[in-house]
Amino acid sequence: MPVTEQIRSKLSDLPHKPGVYLMKDRFGTVIYVGKARDLRKRVSQYFHPSRRMGWDLKFNALVEAIHDFDAHIVRSEAEAVLLEGKLIKEFHPRYNVSFRDDKRFLLLKVQLNDPIPRFTLTRLKTDDGARYFGPFASSGALRRTLNLVRHKFNLRGCRPLTPTENDYKHCLYAHLKVCTAPCIGNVTREQYLMQVLAACDFLDGQSREMKEQLEAEMKKAAGSQDFEKAAQLRDMLFDLRRTTQKTEKFERLPYKLPVAIDPDHDLAELAKALNLPAAPQRIEGFDISNISDTFAVASMVSFKNGRPDRSNYRRFKMKTVMGQDDFACIAETIRRRYTRLKSETESGQGGKWSNVPDLILVDGGKGQLSAACAELEKLGLSHIRIIGLAKEFEEIYRPEEKEPLRLKHDSGALKLLQRVRDESHRFANTYNAQLRLKKISESILDEFPGIGEQRKEALLRKFGSVHRLRLASVEEIAKVPGFGGKAAAELKAFLEARGGVPTANNER
Repeated sequence: MPVTEQIRSKLSDLPHKPGVYLMKDRFGTVIYVGKARDLRKRVSQYFHPSRRMGWDLKFNALVEAIHDFDAHIVRSEAEAVLLEGKLIKEFHPRYNVSFRDDKRFLLLKVQLNDPIPRFTLTRLKTDDGARYFGPFASSGALRRTLNLVRHKFNLRGCRPLTPTENDYKHCLYAHLKVCTAPCIGNVTREQYLMQVLAACDFLDGQSREMKEQLEAEMKKAAGSQDFEKAAQLRDMLFDLRRTTQKTEKFERLPYKLPVAIDPDHDLAELAKALNLPAAPQRIEGFDISNISDTFAVASMVSFKNGRPDRSNYRRFKMKTVMGQDDFACIAETIRRRYTRLKSETESGQGGKWSNVPDLILVDGGKGQLSAACAELEKLGLSHIRIIGLAKEFEEIYRPEEKEPLRLKHDSGALKLLQRVRDESHRFANTYNAQLRLKKISESILDEFPGIGEQRKEALLRKFGSVHRLRLASVEEIAKVPGFGGKAAAELKAFLEARGGVPTANNER
């Protein structure tokens, strides 16, 4: 494909800075995500005649399919690696191979509430009250830095949650005087906790002493011609800088990064197709997730100017619907969302529910659309435009029209509606999966004899999850209303027998 003026113009605007780039086909679909230390040089290579005449069939096919590209500048090469992995997982481009599985970058975790806190490596961040550092682009640099930190701050490297004197007998860290051995009372828990907090400050980049010390030792070794030691210190300093440098975590797609070739054009095209008075600046999309009559939930996503507006996403757990009834679920969701909007708007004070959409999109056909329209009419909000998008043939249903509207599959208007529909579908399914996983993890308490719903709720209210309950001591459990010392000891023994306390191996 010849290089267009649009691509030439974008290439000339690219800076010589690190970042990521997204290659797109003529439908606006992301087909490849890459990172670069120098965006201008790297992206220009794709359109150089000598590269396009090569024998790499996959590369040639990719270049032939490129119709446009987007780029996002970051502060360092490490940030580019992290963002590249995030975007590949989000878009699943067909020309990418790496990062398409569920593997994540390493994190460093420390639970300060443990009897003797320890640093462990994990790939999953959970809401368990622990402190997390990362993610880190280089796992090797992180592991070597963790070893250095343990030696510098005299921290333990053993795996038991609460090491005892028996563990101390076989502990290499303690016998080499690396660890201060709080397990045998060599230091108090408070003294050891100060060591851990000092290490946390260092990992947060708040301490430069170790770097300056290593740099001084490196120069001293080089001055005395001990080049092997100088090289080791140089590598150690390099790992330390890679690990402790500040990086943006990119938990969500950067707002500045477009997900369509021309969102404004798509909005204008949608307004024309639906005979709207103006391009819809705010679109709200709804979907239902109800698997086998369990955990009926709904999602509402918001798009502003053609882009996801995640701060205005909402999710709903059905309160009145029994069984698998998508029409009733849509009706309840529309009623609850727009009742809140109406009450906040009429009060004149506004609020987090008061954004009035220009267009409502319901995932489904005539049935779902009719249920939603009936609720809007009851609330006196039938003036808000609403449509339904049926998956099978991508047909658009409108309240005032008997026949559905079919747009061309390469239409920017249809692709915008598909993005809204797919995002609401993803958001609903994610919420449903979270509820099912939580139910599975909590169901083990139902097997404990005589626990009852009230005591079960009291435990979960106190500890938040079964995982954190496993880590609690008998004394902490005994403080929960409805539990005494005997019941707490029995529950602790029951949980240990049904899986025990998680170790570093299954945290990873």
